[in-house]
Amino acid sequence: MSESPQLVFALGHRVSLDAADFVVGPSNSTALAWIERYPDWPTTLVVLHGPAGSGKSHLLHLWQARHHAIALDPASITVPTLPAALGAASAVALDFGDRDPANGPPGFDERALLHLYNMLGERRGHVLAAARSAPARWQVALPDLRSRLGAAASVPIEAPDDAVLAAVLGKLFADRQLRVLPGLIEYLVSRMERSFAAAGRIVDALDRTALVEQRALSVALARMILDDEENTQASLPGL
Repeated sequence: MSESPQLVFALGHRVSLDAADFVVGPSNSTALAWIERYPDWPTTLVVLHGPAGSGKSHLLHLWQARHHAIALDPASITVPTLPAALGAASAVALDFGDRDPANGPPGFDERALLHLYNMLGERRGHVLAAARSAPARWQVALPDLRSRLGAAASVPIEAPDDAVLAAVLGKLFADRQLRVLPGLIEYLVSRMERSFAAAGRIVDALDRTALVEQRALSVALARMILDDEENTQASLPGL
């Protein structure tokens, strides 16, 4: 039996890309609905946008794996290199990561992005992008590109709510086959940063600390981890 494709997060643990394993809530249900309706999209470009850790990159990679789209780095594509990089593809995933094109220079070749848009439009293909801000707010100079960004489908993803965050934490613990003591997840949800990235970071820290210190995954251990994280953040310059 073949395994489901896996998405590797920076922390090293793996999260299934199956739609059945994606935790859905009010914060991301609209974005997931767009993924599910592909290729019935009314525009060439669809942009998932939201704060860091909201799950937009996860959805982007889910779509990419499911539909065999190619991934291009927005900061690397140029007009001369684009035809070879694109090949015969009709589906492209663009992840802008932490770069926010709404703040200052966009960090990509505007002519290359316009060329990509036009090539995919001619092929009746699509581009799915993940970014921090809505495409209509991007600071671009080319009028033609600005027009196309304004016509793109803008799909917001919010920070996860309590129910989604609790479900994600439960899944991360289950993925590692970890047993948690009662009240731990509820305590984490009440104190932690509201992002999937924070959930992964905290579960990783709890797992490593519990293993080294031979302790149970309890509220007391979570309090120590979160206190250490808050003290570290408070000591960083400019905070």
